[in-house]
Amino acid sequence: MWTEAGLPAELQKVLPRLHRSSAPKPEPGIVHLGLGAFFRAFGAIYIEDAVKTSGGDWGIIGVSLRSPDTRDRLAPQDWAYTSVELGSEGEKLRQVEIVREVLVAPEDPQAVLDRMSDPAIRIVSLTVTEKGYCHDPATGKLNPTHPDILHDLENPLPVSAPGFLVRALQRRRAAGQLPFTVLTCDNLPGNGMLVRGIVLDFARKLDPALADWIETEGRFPSTMVDRITPATKPEDIDRLAETTGVLDEAPVLHEPFRQWVVEDDFVPGYGDNARPDLAASGVEMVEDVTPYEHMKLRMLNGTHSSLAYLGYLAGHETIAETVADPVFAIFVNRLWREEIMPSFAPPAGIDLGDYAKALFDRYANPAIRHRTWQIAMDGSQKLPQRILGTIADDLRATRPCPGLILAVAAWMRYVGGIDEKGQAIEVRDPLAERLRALSVGAYTPEAKVAALLSVREIFDADLAEHLAGPVTRAYRTLLELGTRKALETLA
Repeated sequence: MWTEAGLPAELQKVLPRLHRSSAPKPEPGIVHLGLGAFFRAFGAIYIEDAVKTSGGDWGIIGVSLRSPDTRDRLAPQDWAYTSVELGSEGEKLRQVEIVREVLVAPEDPQAVLDRMSDPAIRIVSLTVTEKGYCHDPATGKLNPTHPDILHDLENPLPVSAPGFLVRALQRRRAAGQLPFTVLTCDNLPGNGMLVRGIVLDFARKLDPALADWIETEGRFPSTMVDRITPATKPEDIDRLAETTGVLDEAPVLHEPFRQWVVEDDFVPGYGDNARPDLAASGVEMVEDVTPYEHMKLRMLNGTHSSLAYLGYLAGHETIAETVADPVFAIFVNRLWREEIMPSFAPPAGIDLGDYAKALFDRYANPAIRHRTWQIAMDGSQKLPQRILGTIADDLRATRPCPGLILAVAAWMRYVGGIDEKGQAIEVRDPLAERLRALSVGAYTPEAKVAALLSVREIFDADLAEHLAGPVTRAYRTLLELGTRKALETLA
């Protein structure tokens, strides 16, 4: 139980615990790998709305691939939790009850496979973050030397998301069942196609006939997801308990805005029972998600990461605080207008200028305390999709992109582990130790940039060659002037 802030432990003990209502419970139809705050604040709410509107057995079995923390907080509440919408006019509370159970994969991988192999499960969805796919972010291919992949190829009880997907599909094929639809909800370009490729690569190493079956019978629709979901802190739990008089140890916080775009390509053998009535809950069902994905990955995620690295170095704790700084406000609007919006074709009927304005308003929402440090996590996995793809397109079009170049230089300074005041940065990244060693082991800006550009999991050789000069100059500017002045000179 969280007791670090605010509400005394004695008071927590006497408050009644949140509990599920007496409403009918839909039977499980979805297994979700990676049941973190984002999916509970986003996909779970859409699915619950769809069931309330159109019915169907689409209860969610959550799976934690690493920690029992989510299970342990939700179990005493019979899997119910509070959604807290953080709007400019105050908070709106809602109790969410679509989750039916949470399994912890390291404790009982067999139970996870049993659930995924149940023919009643027609969808396996995922939010495992970029690093959870055990792939090479620069190429999008399965990383065959990843320790989890090496384990899962040799052991029938897996530890990785790709391993669970393939082993469960293997069991369904052996039992003569239909496959489930794999519905990824992570911020990756062409996420459905990418996960399909990773699954097929893994399956071919295991059993080529299995790979052929998945390739023919399986479905991997791409999606675009969008809702800002700051991390829940102990004081958020305390505040909610004081407001409601009920203790909820697993609330989720989120902005009012939400958008889910899904390619309507589910396993056809289930007929009308292939998916919930997602359109009834506001999901945009489309043939091709690519234009929406480019818009969101580049305009939201690309600027979010840029603001995170530059904002953190400048001493800003949150995105709202960062864009309240006039220098950063000018920077991000220039980034959209001159470097990002010209790099892709928008979805039909969407004005990118209006979209940018809406994004800025969302960033500036003071109720959303989305920490720059949180967004800066796992940059080695995020940079290729969020920033480097746009830079590559700009370079091909001979379009200057000094703002994005400066963001890459800021990331390089960030992973060096020391901020502008000489304080240590707690860098959270799968490659953190290697990146810091490369940076610390080089003694000039040119050498530091060259060393980091040599990391092929992030930068392909051709792009690295083109970036060497511009990123080195930007890195020098950050060192000599500091972040705010560097942005002023850019403007």
